Amino acid sequence: MSPIKLSKWFSFTASRDWFYRYSFTNAGLSSVTTNLGDGTVMHCWVPKVHKHSKPTLLLIHGFGANAMWQYGEHLRHFTTRFNVYVPDLLFFGRSFTSRPERTESFQASCVMKLMEARGVHRMSLVGISYGGFVGYSMAAQFPEAVARVVLCCAGVCLEEKDMEDGLFKVSDLDEAASILLPQKPEKLRQLISLSFVKKARVMPSWFLSDYINVMCKGFVEERRELIQAVLKDRSLSDLPVIKQPTLIIWGEQDQIFPLELGYRLRRHVGKNAQLVIIKNAGHAVNLEKPKEFVKNLKLFLLG
Repeated sequence: MSPIKLSKWFSFTASRDWFYRYSFTNAGLSSVTTNLGDGTVMHCWVPKVHKHSKPTLLLIHGFGANAMWQYGEHLRHFTTRFNVYVPDLLFFGRSFTSRPERTESFQASCVMKLMEARGVHRMSLVGISYGGFVGYSMAAQFPEAVARVVLCCAGVCLEEKDMEDGLFKVSDLDEAASILLPQKPEKLRQLISLSFVKKARVMPSWFLSDYINVMCKGFVEERRELIQAVLKDRSLSDLPVIKQPTLIIWGEQDQIFPLELGYRLRRHVGKNAQLVIIKNAGHAVNLEKPKEFVKNLKLFLLG
């Protein structure tokens, strides 16, 4: 049977998603959905038993796939030392809202409500890409709740004018959305090319289409609005300075959020921030260089 015919009967992406779900369960986490009221529901992987003798670590995903796909390779390194919580942000996985807000500050307040509903009032957090925007907002809004912050390739310090000034590979917001929310194989190929330094040799269209059908077809317009909200009227002068110890991790060859934004973020946060640049890595540094990514997280979070 040819791969194309096989893909009609068997989804490689869905099977991979099942594998991650199994590995999260095997790591001692449970899949829980929490109704926050006002039409907002959030899904989160939570410890089956929250041990008060261990600190809490919140892992916040970015735009790629869902929480399981971005942290599945790293989970085992932290569940023995932390109470690990891995939420799906609004309009990813099984989290959604009927409210009109699309800002990262709204996402942050919803994640905080979720954690409070689980009885957690103090945590450190890791935010990858868009998850870093949400994590930064949590640290700014709830300084008493957030102990330490890790921001990975998170262009928090970008400004609306950066698009016009040519800082990014894309020329406008519509082009950015078409790549970050791929609906066709050629757009997913472009996203992968921009995210990784080492390029995949073979990416057949049937395989990419399978991924798109499973991971990229839900909440497309709402996710587009999330991207628009990130950029609209954004100015560095409006961004609060967080006070927590902050680790900034960046892929040296990031083409989504160029390294300049990492330097800018370190200057903005100031003396409480340290910047680690990982060579031969792009935007998906957590997947491209997982050992270095985990090593730096452990050094920072565990001392």
